[in-house]
Amino acid sequence: MKIGVISANIESESRVALTPDAVKKLRKLGFEVVIQLGAGQAAYYADELYRAAGADIANSSSEVIKQSRIITTVDDLPAEATDHLSSGQIVIGMLDPYRNTQLDTYAAKGATAFAMELLPRTLSRAQNMDVLSSQANLAGYKAVLLAANEYSRPFPMFMTSAGTVKPAKVVILGVGVAGLQAIATAKRLGAVVEASDLRPAAKEQVESLGGKWLDVPMSEDEAQKAKATGGYAWTPSEQYIKDQAAVVDKALSNADIVITTAQIPGRNAPRLVHAATLAKMKAGSVLIDMAAGTGGNVEGSVPNDTITTENGVRIVGAANIPSMLAAQSSDLYANNLVNFITTLIAPAGDEAAANDLSLNLDMEDEIQGALAVTHDGQVRLAKR
Repeated sequence: MKIGVISANIESESRVALTPDAVKKLRKLGFEVVIQLGAGQAAYYADELYRAAGADIANSSSEVIKQSRIITTVDDLPAEATDHLSSGQIVIGMLDPYRNTQLDTYAAKGATAFAMELLPRTLSRAQNMDVLSSQANLAGYKAVLLAANEYSRPFPMFMTSAGTVKPAKVVILGVGVAGLQAIATAKRLGAVVEASDLRPAAKEQVESLGGKWLDVPMSEDEAQKAKATGGYAWTPSEQYIKDQAAVVDKALSNADIVITTAQIPGRNAPRLVHAATLAKMKAGSVLIDMAAGTGGNVEGSVPNDTITTENGVRIVGAANIPSMLAAQSSDLYANNLVNFITTLIAPAGDEAAANDLSLNLDMEDEIQGALAVTHDGQVRLAKR
């Protein structure tokens, strides 16, 4: 059975779905692998490395698809590539399912499409397949380095003969995996860090990394609701939203660096920083909007562009930070995919598996069922 690797659009994406090390792992499992010519080049994985790992090289995406039972990709397949899909094939990638306009095509072709973003992150056996965490971890780190490059002063405090250089003040809005890594990285660089999140439980994580929690007054009833839902499904009151905005506004007015990380699957990113707050920030301060590609946390941010406001605030629309660390992010992503693909193999001891590698697609499985957005000619994704 053959697994294919489709090349991403190199103008917007430098990662590759499978690395040479991942190819070796899959071959040990019994798979063959074919990769599109040059697919790993932008991530510094040359075709020769894939050949050495035992992969075949195909000249085009159509050749890869025609040869493969399983097709791996970083993001959605190019529209022209879907023409070559056939019934029974499997597509695995970060398919952006709630914005994907090709799900009907996948279903009509009889392909089973797995969107890795939909992984149930609460399942312990799914942790090594968690593409959102593996990519966000790197993104949080790189976001701080991008900010340091844009900022015209150093992060740490310096004691010099000419005077004392004060440490940079960094505010992180959204304390998920990316936010926590951003806090840790900014602290390592010597900055003073503050952070805010809708989940009160994040306070302990922030403080454990040396950050200061931006506390927002909360009623006892709200605290219980937030705790019961983990914060994600909690709908805050109008008063809480107003109080949070005031706390964030004050913090940002004094900040040198702001990094926003908040994104909601299937929806536009929440607006966290408004024009009125931007107008109060200091000239030379920098905002890194990690949600620029999904609507933006910062008013006025532009995906893949840096703009400067009238009062001298720089807004960096960082739409795809993991692609900036293509070699490492590809390595982690490929490991995630290999771990998921192993769940598709028929259990050891199965008669079919004993004679030949075979697949065991099971939509009742808590992982496969959650990730499958098309199967058996149907779109399975619930609308949001």
